[in-house]
Amino acid sequence: SPPQDSSDDIEDVSLFDADDDVSRRSKKSRIRHPVASFFHLFFRVSAIVVYLLCELLTSSFIACMVTIILLLSCDFWAVKNVTGRLMVGLRWWNQVDDDGRSHWVFEARKVSAQGGKTSSEAESRIFWLGLITCPMIWVIFAFSALFSFKVKWLAVVVMGVVLQGANLYGYIRCKVGSRKNLTSMATSYLGKQFLRQVSTWERAGAG
Repeated sequence: SPPQDSSDDIEDVSLFDADDDVSRRSKKSRIRHPVASFFHLFFRVSAIVVYLLCELLTSSFIACMVTIILLLSCDFWAVKNVTGRLMVGLRWWNQVDDDGRSHWVFEARKVSAQGGKTSSEAESRIFWLGLITCPMIWVIFAFSALFSFKVKWLAVVVMGVVLQGANLYGYIRCKVGSRKNLTSMATSYLGKQFLRQVSTWERAGAG
């Protein structure tokens, strides 16, 4: 009968929508670039591990220093040129114009016409977790080397802070915009907070 057909149609649509929701969630949680995700963490984590265990593995400071700097350099290149573009659709670089002035360029991948993203949430979490955590660890190493008077390790630790901090700064600029935008955002936020506080005082005085 017609009512039964209508009921069947409604049930079919409901199941189809549920399958779409499951498919969308699986795409968000799926790692689309496993090799890039691996090397995004491999070089920077390896540099930290070598720094912590180098005195146990070898007595040669030069060998440890060269290995750590090599890993940090590979990490800087890979994150700046490969993993950021593939995992979160961001990239940054420096270019020199005809007048010899240096300019920093920040780019973000445009969202497709359907509004979909080419990067998944899982990859985004991996990218930002590695990008933020590792420079913080190198900052801790810097204070530790300074306070324990391990002067020979300061150059290595500073190299880790500078290289990984540069990538962190560049990608934050890519994510949130230029410094002018950051300033305007902060000014707008403080202005809203001030107006809200003033209106609260006015209501309290009126009451």
